[in-house]
Amino acid sequence: MTKKVAVVTGSAGGLGRGIAERLLKDGFSVMIHDINKEALAETEKEIKAAGYEDVASFAGDVSKKEDQVALVAAAVQKFGQLNVFVNNAGIEAVTPFLKIDEKELERTFKINVFGTVYGTQAAAEQFIKQGTSGKIINACSIAGHEAYEVLGTYSATKHAVKAFTHVAAKELASKHITVNAYCPGVAKTKMWDRIDAEMVKADPSLKPGEPFAKFSGEIALGRYETPTDVANLVHFLASEDSDYITGQAILVDGGLVYK
Repeated sequence: MTKKVAVVTGSAGGLGRGIAERLLKDGFSVMIHDINKEALAETEKEIKAAGYEDVASFAGDVSKKEDQVALVAAAVQKFGQLNVFVNNAGIEAVTPFLKIDEKELERTFKINVFGTVYGTQAAAEQFIKQGTSGKIINACSIAGHEAYEVLGTYSATKHAVKAFTHVAAKELASKHITVNAYCPGVAKTKMWDRIDAEMVKADPSLKPGEPFAKFSGEIALGRYETPTDVANLVHFLASEDSDYITGQAILVDGGLVYK
């Protein structure tokens, strides 16, 4: 029986790497992806050293539609088909509202929103071409459910990701393609290290580490998030157990936002 194939964008590190490793553990062949070629090559090397041979890598820019199409084509050429596409790649933006500029808006929307749209389109077109069902799983955020001070641009992009998740789920259901999103909270990742640093810049009264401590201190389950917490949800959304779920943006935040 042919192994199922997954693509995970932005998976050279952080939550994306955790997702890719979980899907490999689940028996998927996985195409990892990142714009950082060096980090991507090192991640592939480390994953293979851990005993997972059914992994390959593709360097690309999610904000370019042609790169997303090429990513899907590379996965199919390598592994023979596509079953799951995870739009994980994304960036943060931490700026007081009155200082948000055109450059920030363009860069953040191109990666977080355009990237999700282009990845969803490329994956859906491949599923239709194969004549099979498929699963598309998007990276949303608690910021896709709430709007946070100095995270206006980031929050707006994640609200857009949630909207596109809903629309794509409605339009692609007849093709037996499900589209869902996972919404992480506060994780100890390099992205959150950057968010913390930018929040300190925005408010000089804060000390390094205080923004992260404040946000993570409000989590009901009493600890910050790990890549495994997110990967466990993606594992479910990528499995047959979630076949009757579509158009959902599921919070996985330990009890921080309640919707």
